[in-house]
Amino acid sequence: MTPAHAPLQAVNDFVVKFANVNGSGSASANELFAKSILRMGVPVGPRNIFPSNIQGLPTWYEVRVCERGWLGRRGGVDLMVAMNPQTWDEDLAEIEPGGYLFHDSSKPLPRSRSRDDVTVIGVPLTELCNAAYDDPRQRQLFKNIMYVGALSALLEIDPEVIETLIGEQYRGKEKLLGPNVAALHLGRDWVRDHLAHPIGLRVRRADAVGERIFVEGNAAAALGCVYGGATVCAWYPITPSSSLAEAFQGYCRKHRVDDEGRARYAVIQAEDEIASIGMVVGAGWNGARAFTATAGPGISLMAEFIGLAYFAEIPVTIIDVQRGGPSTGMPTRTQQSDVLACAYASHGDTRHVLLFPEDPHECFDFTARALDLADRLQTPVFVMSDLDIGMNQRLCAPLEWDDARGYDRGKVMTAEDLEAGREFARYRDVDGDGIPWRTYPGTHPDKGAYFTRGTSRDPAARYSERGADYVYNMQRLLKKFDSAKALVPQPVLACAEMPARHGAIFYGSTSPAMAEAIDRLQTAGIGLDTLRVRAFPFPDAVGDFVLAHETVFVVEQNRDGQLRLLLIDAFGIDPARLVPVLHYDGTPITARFIADAIAAQIRPAAKRHNVA
Repeated sequence: MTPAHAPLQAVNDFVVKFANVNGSGSASANELFAKSILRMGVPVGPRNIFPSNIQGLPTWYEVRVCERGWLGRRGGVDLMVAMNPQTWDEDLAEIEPGGYLFHDSSKPLPRSRSRDDVTVIGVPLTELCNAAYDDPRQRQLFKNIMYVGALSALLEIDPEVIETLIGEQYRGKEKLLGPNVAALHLGRDWVRDHLAHPIGLRVRRADAVGERIFVEGNAAAALGCVYGGATVCAWYPITPSSSLAEAFQGYCRKHRVDDEGRARYAVIQAEDEIASIGMVVGAGWNGARAFTATAGPGISLMAEFIGLAYFAEIPVTIIDVQRGGPSTGMPTRTQQSDVLACAYASHGDTRHVLLFPEDPHECFDFTARALDLADRLQTPVFVMSDLDIGMNQRLCAPLEWDDARGYDRGKVMTAEDLEAGREFARYRDVDGDGIPWRTYPGTHPDKGAYFTRGTSRDPAARYSERGADYVYNMQRLLKKFDSAKALVPQPVLACAEMPARHGAIFYGSTSPAMAEAIDRLQTAGIGLDTLRVRAFPFPDAVGDFVLAHETVFVVEQNRDGQLRLLLIDAFGIDPARLVPVLHYDGTPITARFIADAIAAQIRPAAKRHNVA
């Protein structure tokens, strides 16, 4: 079919989207496709958009190919690999004018099921599989490898690269290696014999990946826990955080054993989230570095124990891999919708430290830092990851660790300190930073002991309902929270080439798309200063940034503008200065969405002020 629109032409800069059925075995084939381009030196940003059932519902896998290095979602699709009749119409609608539609042509495609402005590419995958294989499951699985082979011919992907990846995948399973390579070439050879190739979208070898690594955020965070000194993980399975605890256990089996092979760690799958956070609180009280990994519903269930850890001042690290809410919500979709829930978790007046990693590299770094901060501040610390970071492989800087780095255990009195006559009062601020001194259980036979309670007490940890004692404690906790501003990761400022009247604040997984959106706005003549917030409490520089600009756009992936509300509360800012840019349909935010939303706000204002 000849398109009415000129076919797209692009080298190392396009978007491919696979539309499949969950449970069809397509995930490994789609990942194979993405990694083959990466091995050719071209950066890719893959995203798996999958349903919450085991099989049968639609699933998508989107691959951003971009030699310039944009790793966020762009918006729009240049090549749709449409393998699911259930979603045909919506998949077809996503294709850019001049784009390409790849499908299984074993059955004729009615003209009404296509568009005049796309190029249709048909490969009879089912016919090829039925002729080559008798087993129904083999037909399904090898059809996926066949379309990877077909795409390799259409896009000029080196087949030897794919063969090498298949060899790595089936190392030790040589019986599976040959059939997969054969299926790859069956699809590739059919295209070479029957279709014009390559198409307008092509992959050329490049050297744009450098030393970066390809890793999931959950795996990186788990490794950060190992390097950060965690020895206890208590958790309850919940999407999308389960793979984090599983990865931690796998790493510990290699790196947390003594010379005789005995485990020097504890990984406990509790009966529920309430029990898991209770175990972490107990371990933290006893001096162990402990964490749990969960998602929004788990945070809701953990709230009472989180309040206990905050008020009793017990180090706890909580990694929240956020998903769509509320309630069960969209368990396999991404959002940044737990910000307020975590910032103020539990009843009463609470304020918690939040860290916002942007990629797996910061997941590694921030989980290790969270363990330090929890000890230093004697409080719960949240690492606010999400499904987009946690369950997708991302290109990022190599994970780094300084072997000379020691663990910051904070203010801990030893038996020697107590023997030397140092006065100990568990909840007294003696240094002016709001952080008291503590002892580990069993430090001294008759000195330094105290009763840990969730009720009000005086500075010496004795039960007290005196208003003055309660106010002293609550004000000290505020002072401690203020002290955290200098300890948490600081914001990252990027200024426009020319002085800008407008600014934008963003955080976490919004970062990759935001980087490209800023580039798009600059190309359109719109200068914008940006500030990536990496932690709460906000350092003073965040408030200064807002006050330095006429308008500040706050870009986030939730309905209510939760970070914006924290900013208003923290700095007493006029809400009109902070303009929300909100995306919350469960898919990762796109550069087009951000750029269009900001431009739509700035251009009318510029016309009102006669500004070009």
